[in-house]
Amino acid sequence: MAGGGNFIGRVMSYVVNELVVNGLANSVAFQRFAVRTSKRIETVQNLAAKKKQELTEQVKDISKNFKE
Repeated sequence: MAGGGNFIGRVMSYVVNELVVNGLANSVAFQRFAVRTSKRIETVQNLAAKKKQELTEQVKDISKNFKE
């Protein structure tokens, strides 16, 4: 009996998942949100990479000064 309840739960989960995925995939507003979010994340990642490079160079310069 417990297995039957689990099966029904999985079927319901699948149906709800399909409805949500299809609804979002066909939503222009969600697509705009996804594109904007993706661009923002990419911008932040690029900024973080630049800052990391700058800090790496500063640390190298500082370590050179201590060795001299």
